[in-house]
Amino acid sequence: MRLAVLSFVFSFMIFTANSAQAAKDCYSPVEAEAEQGIRIHSELMVIGLNCQHMGQRKGMNLYSTYRQFTADHADLFARYEEIILSRFKTDGVKKPEAALNTLRTSFANKISKDVAKMRPDIFCSRYAPRIVQAADMKHADLRKWAATIYESHPVSKPVCKS
Repeated sequence: MRLAVLSFVFSFMIFTANSAQAAKDCYSPVEAEAEQGIRIHSELMVIGLNCQHMGQRKGMNLYSTYRQFTADHADLFARYEEIILSRFKTDGVKKPEAALNTLRTSFANKISKDVAKMRPDIFCSRYAPRIVQAADMKHADLRKWAATIYESHPVSKPVCKS
């Protein structure tokens, strides 16, 4: 009987340790949405800066449109940052703010490589419409976009099964 109890306790400890490790190795759906939201925001910044001369919208250039989009959704982006910072802290990241800045930079660098590979007019004709589309989004639309994981834009950890 004692051996059975010890065996159960040991099995439970292993299960708990494995569950904790599995949770550390994957994102919850909320964390995945937060990372994607930060990626979207970072990419739109690069697009706005590179294509600001294109597509005047209500008398504003695309970078100004991006800045208004940022202001309109500032609370949502702040929440996304809080979620990712919390995750970094849970994971034991020594400098979570620096890690968040590195994450943002990596997203910006990825799309900046597209800028470098294409002629500016081709890049802007392909990517500038995203700013116009994003500018018209409500919070719910933006959250739906951020919650959609595209194969071409995966999150840095797999999404947990449950």
